[in-house]
Amino acid sequence: MIVESIRASALTIPFKAAFKHAAATRAHTQTFWVAAGAADRMLGFGEGCPREYVTGETLRSAHAFLVAHRSGWLAAIEGVSTLVDWASNHRSEIDANPSAWAAVELALLDLTGKLEHRPVEALLGLPDLAGRFYYTAVLGDTSARGFDAQLVHYVHAGFRDFKIKLSGDPSRDRTKVASLAAAGIPPRSVRADVNNLWRDAGAAIRYIETLNFPFFAVEEPLAPGDYEGMRRLAAALDTRIVLDESLLRCEQLDRLPGSTDHWIVNVRVSKMGGLLRSLDIVRAARARGLRIVVGAHVGETSVLTRAALTVAANARDVLLAQEGAFGTHFLERDVTDPPLMFSGGGILDASTLGVGRTAGFGLAVSELKSHAASLDAAGE
Repeated sequence: MIVESIRASALTIPFKAAFKHAAATRAHTQTFWVAAGAADRMLGFGEGCPREYVTGETLRSAHAFLVAHRSGWLAAIEGVSTLVDWASNHRSEIDANPSAWAAVELALLDLTGKLEHRPVEALLGLPDLAGRFYYTAVLGDTSARGFDAQLVHYVHAGFRDFKIKLSGDPSRDRTKVASLAAAGIPPRSVRADVNNLWRDAGAAIRYIETLNFPFFAVEEPLAPGDYEGMRRLAAALDTRIVLDESLLRCEQLDRLPGSTDHWIVNVRVSKMGGLLRSLDIVRAARARGLRIVVGAHVGETSVLTRAALTVAANARDVLLAQEGAFGTHFLERDVTDPPLMFSGGGILDASTLGVGRTAGFGLAVSELKSHAASLDAAGE
């Protein structure tokens, strides 16, 4: 395989409704979009979601990373083995730019699969993608009326797993859990995401206790990396901690104190630095007796949804939940036709979609000109 071009765009697609949590409010995508080209106009596509409050990245920093390394990629990467070699030899650079590298890696894997006429799973020596995937209903920090409307929609659609965003406002959060209880949703089916709201474990414990709703798990209640504080919270509330911003690399797994029963790893392909590193995290978590959630950034398109299916399919024995696959349920439009998204009950059935049997990631990418702004004004 000879890669002739690697180009970047900023992809901005409006949401159908703004989404709010403790760290940010978003009304459109913030997507680093990469197209890798070969002869005969063959293209592979990749997506990353740089987030300042997760990995410290921006669209500008992601593009700077691509510009700095593009010539090296064009010279060195000729297939999966050389892609793996480059990533292995540049771990520190990827650690600092995981979402940017995720977009590049996915584009190169997609292109390689298309050129070799093989699905990505076959390229990586993985089992064929098949079966059903069950997604979580994610409820943002919105008004009481908006929350109730979302909840009713999800319940009527047959969802069984829920995640809510806590705001730190006692009145708002008590109203949310009261709505969950009134809808007959058991606490064991609910995770609370706090987005690093507190800096003191005692304050977080006292606040969550006042809600009188024993969540199955609490995601990122304290500052990123405060493992001891989160262990203390898990023990005090008899719950589990979902690690997201606090878990970006395999070596961080060795820093977790206490019982493995306290910890769940949120594996988001963009945050982890691509598909291959996400699969590495799954293997490392499994070896340590940890469970995982395959997560998603708000506003991901079908490209990251497809990559996350590969991760989830290879983590079924340790998989607690899966997020994302919203497609045009949430976006004004997706990048593929048809979009890859869940249907009734939060189910996405890969066996009926055929994406695991088609070259590359198996997605038909649509025209993007109305939503993509080139970051490569100077070309190659």
